[in-house]
Amino acid sequence: MPLFITQGRFTTDAVRGMMATPENREEAVRELLAQSGGKLLNYYMTFGEYDFLIVAEGPTEGMATSVIVAAAGGAITDMKTSLAMTTSEMAAAFRKAREVSGSYKPAGAAGGSAR
Repeated sequence: MPLFITQGRFTTDAVRGMMATPENREEAVRELLAQSGGKLLNYYMTFGEYDFLIVAEGPTEGMATSVIVAAAGGAITDMKTSLAMTTSEMAAAFRKAREVSGSYKPAGAAGGSAR
């Protein structure tokens, strides 16, 4: 199952709301991911550029659904999601890339004259 790492920041309004009524967002995130076909593995609050870091697994379309829903809610900004792979998975990807690289022609390499 693909693994994803998501980071984002809460809007000022969201932070004000959580200060007024403190809440643990982990369960809401867990439910959103489950409804989208994914599973929350870890949820961290972070200091620095981002306010939270989520590690989840699930189908790509399910993770995209969750990200769209969370972003559309308006309480999160600057969200980014990255696919994470183990070193074994990446080694397999490099082996596959080696197999197909001989048939790939980069843009502009097909020959012909430039106009």
